[in-house]
Amino acid sequence: MKAVHFGAGNIGRGFIGLLLSNAGYEVIFVARNERKVQLLQQQKQYSVTLANEASDTEIVNNVTAVSGKNKAAVAAAVATADMVTTAVGVTALKHIAESIAAGVGLRLKNRNYNPLHIIACENAMSGSSLLRERVYEHLPAEWHEKADCCIAFPDTAVDRIVPVQEHDDPLKVTVEPYFEWIVDRSAMIEGYSKIEGVKYVDALEPYIERKLFTVNTGHCTAAYHGYLEGYDTIQEAMGDAKIKAEISHVLGETGNLLTSKYHWDKKKHDKYIQKMMVRFTNPRLSDNIIRVGRSPIRKLSLNDRLVRPALQAHRLGIPIPHLTTAIAAALLFDYEKDEEAVQLQAAIRRSGIHDVITSHMGIPHKHSIHQKIVDSYGTLKESYAVIR
Repeated sequence: MKAVHFGAGNIGRGFIGLLLSNAGYEVIFVARNERKVQLLQQQKQYSVTLANEASDTEIVNNVTAVSGKNKAAVAAAVATADMVTTAVGVTALKHIAESIAAGVGLRLKNRNYNPLHIIACENAMSGSSLLRERVYEHLPAEWHEKADCCIAFPDTAVDRIVPVQEHDDPLKVTVEPYFEWIVDRSAMIEGYSKIEGVKYVDALEPYIERKLFTVNTGHCTAAYHGYLEGYDTIQEAMGDAKIKAEISHVLGETGNLLTSKYHWDKKKHDKYIQKMMVRFTNPRLSDNIIRVGRSPIRKLSLNDRLVRPALQAHRLGIPIPHLTTAIAAALLFDYEKDEEAVQLQAAIRRSGIHDVITSHMGIPHKHSIHQKIVDSYGTLKESYAVIR
C-alpha cells in the first residue's frame, strides 16, 4: 500500500507518517524543504523519540519524498496512492489542492477507480471537507461524479503535542507519548483498510469538540495568560499556580458545555481534563508559548477554540467568566513577529475593541458576552500594563 502525505514537518513525521508506516504503507512525503526531501530520498528512514522517562526511540522505515515544486511527480504519486493525508496547516490546504486535483484527474484518466481516502489531519473543524471543496475547484466538472464514486474525504480529529525543536539530524523528531487520531467512518468507502492506532467513529463532532474545547482551548489559555506574565514556555506557565487554576476553570466551563450537550458522564470527562492538564506539564517537552499562541486571529474566529465554546455555553445558560477572560487575553497577544498578532493590534488601534469583537469573532455588540469580553479586556490590559 502507498500513502502520500503532504507536509514533512514534525507532526507529519512524528505522528501521521509514523502510524502510516507502522500500518504497512510506503509513505511518500510531499515537502517544500528541499533538504528534507533529499534526506528522505537518501535515508528512507528517520527516528521518532518519545518524551518519556526512557526516551523510547523508534525507526520509521519505508519512507521517501518528492518536492512539492515537482507537480508532475506529486500528481503521479497521488494517482497511484491508496491514501492521501495532510499536515500542512488548514490555511495551506488551498495551496496543495491543485496538486491533489491533478493527481485525481490523472487517476481518473487512467481509469483507476480504486478507493482513495484523502484525509486532512489539520487542527480545524471539517478540514477534509474544506480540502474537498478546494480540490473540486481544480477538477473539471464532468469528472466530479466519477470522483464521488471512488474518492472520499472523511473528516478527522488529530491530537499530539509536537513542539518546535532542533536536532543535529533534521529528520529526527521528539513527540509526546499521548496521541489520538479519530476518523469519521461514515464518510469512508466500504472495504477500507484500518490503520492501527486510529479510532473510527460514526459521529465525529463530539470527538472534535472534546479535543478542540479541551486540548486546544486549554493550551491557548496557558499560552495567552503565560505571554502576559512574561513566560517563555507552556511548562513555565503551568508552574504558575494562578495560571494553572485559570486553565482548570476554563476547562471546567467547556467541560460543563460538553457534558450537557452530549450527555456525557461528568466524572469520566473530568478525568479526561486532568489527563490533558498533565500533558501540558510534561517536563520533557519544552513547548514555546509563541508557537502555541501564534495566529490569534484564526484562534479567535467564530468556529475555533475560544469563541465557539463560549457561544455554545452561553446558549445553554452556562456561566463562562474564565472563558471570556481567556478571549480577552488572546486580544492582548501582541507578539511583534507574528503577522496575525500585528494585524489584530492594528485593528484594535484603528477601529476599537468593540468593532474587532464584532468583525473578527462574529459577536455583535448587543450580545451579552460581548461586553463581558470588553470588561475582561480592560481589566487585563490595566493589570498587565506595568509588567508589559
